[in-house]
Amino acid sequence: MADAPPPPEAIESVNTFIGTQDEGNTFPGASMPFGKAHSSPITAHYAGYRYGDPVIRGFGHFFLSGAGCWEQGGLVSILPVYGPLPGVFDQRRYAARYAHDGEVGKPGYYKVRLDRDITVECTATTRTGVERYTFPSGSNGTLLVNVGQANEKEPVSASSVRIVGDNTIVGTVESQAFCGGRPYVTHFATRFDRPFTAFGTWSPGGSAPNTRESAGGAGLRGAWVTFAPGPVTAITALSHVDADGAALNLTEATGKTFDEIRVLAQDAWRAELACIDIETENWDDRAVFYTALYHALLQPLTGNDLDGRYRGFDNQVHTAEGWTYYEYFSLWDTYRAHNQLIALLRTTRARDIAWSVLAIHEQGGWLPRWAYANQETNCMTGDPVTPFLVDLWRFGALKGLEDKAYAALLENATGVPPAASRFQGRAGNPCYLQRGFVQYDKAFRKKGQDVDPHHGASATLEYALADGTLAIMARELGHREDAEALERRGRNHRALWDPSVTDRGFTGFPRPKLADGSWLKPFTPQGSEGFHEGTAWQYQWLAQHDVPGLLAALGGPAAAEARLDDFFAYSDLLADPARTVREKWVVGPYDYYNQFRYNPNNEPDLHAPWIYALIGKPEKTSVVVRAAQTLFVNAPNGVTGNDDLGTMSAWYVFSALGLYPAVPGTGEFVLHAPRFVRAVIHLENGRDVVIKAEDADTSRLQHVQRVRGGWLPRNKSHVDLARLRAGVTFDVDLVDH
Repeated sequence: MADAPPPPEAIESVNTFIGTQDEGNTFPGASMPFGKAHSSPITAHYAGYRYGDPVIRGFGHFFLSGAGCWEQGGLVSILPVYGPLPGVFDQRRYAARYAHDGEVGKPGYYKVRLDRDITVECTATTRTGVERYTFPSGSNGTLLVNVGQANEKEPVSASSVRIVGDNTIVGTVESQAFCGGRPYVTHFATRFDRPFTAFGTWSPGGSAPNTRESAGGAGLRGAWVTFAPGPVTAITALSHVDADGAALNLTEATGKTFDEIRVLAQDAWRAELACIDIETENWDDRAVFYTALYHALLQPLTGNDLDGRYRGFDNQVHTAEGWTYYEYFSLWDTYRAHNQLIALLRTTRARDIAWSVLAIHEQGGWLPRWAYANQETNCMTGDPVTPFLVDLWRFGALKGLEDKAYAALLENATGVPPAASRFQGRAGNPCYLQRGFVQYDKAFRKKGQDVDPHHGASATLEYALADGTLAIMARELGHREDAEALERRGRNHRALWDPSVTDRGFTGFPRPKLADGSWLKPFTPQGSEGFHEGTAWQYQWLAQHDVPGLLAALGGPAAAEARLDDFFAYSDLLADPARTVREKWVVGPYDYYNQFRYNPNNEPDLHAPWIYALIGKPEKTSVVVRAAQTLFVNAPNGVTGNDDLGTMSAWYVFSALGLYPAVPGTGEFVLHAPRFVRAVIHLENGRDVVIKAEDADTSRLQHVQRVRGGWLPRNKSHVDLARLRAGVTFDVDLVDH
C-alpha cells in the first residue's frame, strides 16, 4: 500500500476570503505577520472589502482585520486604468468591476482580474504594501493615487500629495480614528519600479495635468501617473512619524522585485503558521483552522518605523530600541482569548506588546482601552486592560517590569484620569469604589465613543472581573492588603443580583442600579438598559473568577446547570447542533438586545460554554463547543460576527485544540473535546504540546472520558501554563455524548 501523501502546508490551507462577508470584516489582501502596512482591495464596505460587492474602488495600504466600527483604513488607494482619465476623480464613480473567477487570496499574496483585462497582484513587507499592475499588451497604463478618500465611512479631513522626480509620490492623509476618535496623520511614500511618462494631480476643483502638488482640507484629492506599456510595481510605505519615516520604510523593499517580495512574505507566513500542526483529512477543517490562526497573527500592528521611531500618545516621537512597538489594541475583545494565544505561541512578541501598553501609559498618562494609532478612542466599556496585562504578567511577558505594571494597574483600578486627559479610564469608579457598583446614568458625560455609567450593570461586572484578576497579581507580588481589598471588590458582581427578577422560569438576574442605589425600573433581563452589547442573560456568566458567588446567586449547581441548559438550548443541541445554533442562538452580528440565548457573534459571553466545566459538568462544555464550531466554515461568511482583530479566530483556535483560557490571570486552560486526531503546538522555547484524540470525529457530539499521559490529575478539568510550557504529550479519550 502506498504511503498517504503528506498534508498540505499550513499556508496552502489558508483562505483569506473567510470572514469577508456578513460583517466578519476581515480583508483578503496581503500583509506580513503583525504588519504595519497592507495591500488589499477596497469595495463599498466600511471595513474595506465585502465579498458580494461587484466593484473595486482601489487598493489601499492600511486595514484592520475584523473591526466592527466605521472610520477605519483604506488609506492611499490606488486604482489602475488605461485610456482616457475618469471624468470625475471619485473612487465611488471610477471603481472597476471584477470577477471572483481567478481571484486568489493567500497569506502574503492576493490576485484579481479587473474589467478591461487589468490584473492586480498584491504582496507586502512589514511596513510596505506592494502591487504589480499588469495592463493589456501594448497599452499605456495609468495609476490613480487617491489620498482624499479611503474606506467607506472613513472621513479624510485633510490630505496632500506631491510628485517627486519620475518615479515617486509622497504625501499625507489626515483621517479620523476608529469610532469617532480624533484625527491623526499618516505619512506615505509610493515608489514605482520604472519612470512614468505623464502625470498630474486632482483636487476638489478638478484635474490639473503636469502639476506636481495638491494639498488642502477634506475633498477629492490625488495624483495620477501614466506609464509606457508593461507591468508596473508600486511600493507604498506608511509612517505615523514623518516623511523621513515613510521614506526609510520604503527601503524594506529596495532592490527587490515583486516576486522576490512575495516569496519573502510567504516564507514569513510559512514560518509563522508552522507554530501549530494539526492532523485531519478534512480539507475544510484545515482551511478554517489555519485561516483562524492566520487572522489571529495579523495584529496588533507593528507601530515603529524601520529605525525604531514611533509617535507616542503624547504626540511626541519616541524610539523603541531593541524591541518592537505595537499599535491598535482592541482590548475589550482581545483580552478574552487572542491575548493568551499570542502569549502562548509568541513570547517575544507578547513581551513587546506588554511594553507597548506600558509605553502608552507612560507617554499618555493612563492605560488604554481601545488604542488606535496614537489615539485613545474610549471605545467599549469596563476595564479590559487589567485582565489583558495581568495575563501577560502571568505568561512572563512583564519580567523586570512587574512593579511598574502593577502600579499602573492599581492607579487605573482605584482612580480616574484627570479631566483634561484624553483617557476616560474607569469613569464609574467614584460610585463603584464607594458603593460597590457602577451607576446606570445615560446622562453621564463621555469623552469618546462610550462611557461606563451608560452601561452601569455590565461595567460593574467587568470591573469586578478585573479586580478579581488584579488581586491574583497583587497577592503573588506580596501586596497582601491590596489583594484582600481587590478580592472583596471582585465579589461586587453579587451586589447587582436581584432575586426578585424572574424570566423564563428562572429567578435572580443582574440588574442595573441608579446612583442612589435603587433598582432600574422597569427592567427585563432581555432588554438593553444597563448592559453593553448584550443582555442580563448573556452577562450573568461574567463571574468566572468567582464561581462560588455565581453559584450562590443562581441557586446552586443544579439550578446553574438548568439555566445554562436553557441558555444554550441544550436539549435541541443534542438533537441537531448545526440547526440549533443557527435558529435558537443569537444569529445576527449586531443583534445584541432582546435576547436570552447565547450570542456566539460577540464577546460578552464567549467564555460561557466553559462555565459548565467550572461547575462540574465538563461534558456539556464539549457538546456546546463542538456545536458552536459548526458556525465557522470555509466560506466568506465563515466567521461569527466581527472577527474583532482576531478575537473570534483565537476563540476557534483554542476551541479546536481542546483547551480554553476561561479565567483571566490564572494561567489555567479549561479542557474540552479536541477537534483533531492530533495537534502539536510548537512553543517558542523549543518545547512541544502534543494533543492526541484518536477518536475525534467532528460529525458527532463528543466529550472527554479520560486524559492519559501524566498531563493532569484525573479529578482536574484544567491544565496550567507551567505544564504546557514544560512540554507535554497527552492522550484524550473521547466518547459519544
